[in-house]
Amino acid sequence: MRFLRKGKVKEVYEVSADELEFVFTDQISVFDKIIPTLVPDKGETLWRTSAHWFKVVEGLGVRTHFLRLSGPNRMRVRRVQVIEDTAKITPRTTNFLVPLEVIARYYVAGSMHDRLKAGKVRPEDVGFPRGHLPAYGEAFPEPFVEVTTKLEKVDRELTRKEALEISKLTEREYDDLVGAVLRIDAAINEDVRRRGLIHVDGKKEFAMDAERRLMLIDTFGTADEDRWWDAAAYERGEHVELSKEFVRQYYRKIGYHQALMEARAAKRPEPDIPPLPPEVVKEVRDLYVNLFERLTGERFR
Repeated sequence: MRFLRKGKVKEVYEVSADELEFVFTDQISVFDKIIPTLVPDKGETLWRTSAHWFKVVEGLGVRTHFLRLSGPNRMRVRRVQVIEDTAKITPRTTNFLVPLEVIARYYVAGSMHDRLKAGKVRPEDVGFPRGHLPAYGEAFPEPFVEVTTKLEKVDRELTRKEALEISKLTEREYDDLVGAVLRIDAAINEDVRRRGLIHVDGKKEFAMDAERRLMLIDTFGTADEDRWWDAAAYERGEHVELSKEFVRQYYRKIGYHQALMEARAAKRPEPDIPPLPPEVVKEVRDLYVNLFERLTGERFR
């Protein structure tokens, strides 16, 4: 196999012209920064959780790039073109990564709460009545879907028009993509509710296959890509973070997130992200393992 590239937490290898292998590492990233700390067993939880959801999605009749598990922390997938220069994508291009990330939000949390509070997003833009500032954890009246860039250094929110221009999807293909996200999430939401979890939000990525049919790719439904809360705690008015959001909150608490956002806004050099202390590493490792068991109904060991 030939090494192709390394993402924030996955390594990608070429198996053949039609097949890739993903290797899930124990690295962790937040705010588009790779933390200089490894979290034991994290890669395995993502690998096994991803495989679980791919099988669920295929049962819904949605195409995916998943082929099989090929070893500890390894997954074989169908290969598609990654076209960095999106100007080269046309409405007839096939077998390519759609350069968009699709985020479906069901509760007000994370960056969306920040944007609403700061006035960068108006309540009426996301389905709430004009003038109503939703509280953290409030459910959206309807699922709210937004799209960001995929191949840029820092993710950027896009309007529908911008997303169509970048991806070269037709209006119908774009609507099919959003519809697939909502259909997949409906199955996920129903499944995890039975195990005492709330699916707060999550992101997904797609490709068009060799016949320009929609195909779900990458990983989803894990502690990295999605946000989860404990349902019983939510009923008591608590928001117990059971995803990578726990790590984001740590960096908010120590002031790193604010320093990073200020540097980005001022176009100054960004501060290096500090490592996680040992006691936090243990908490994060336990979080990933426990969430894997609750999401899949399987024992980790």
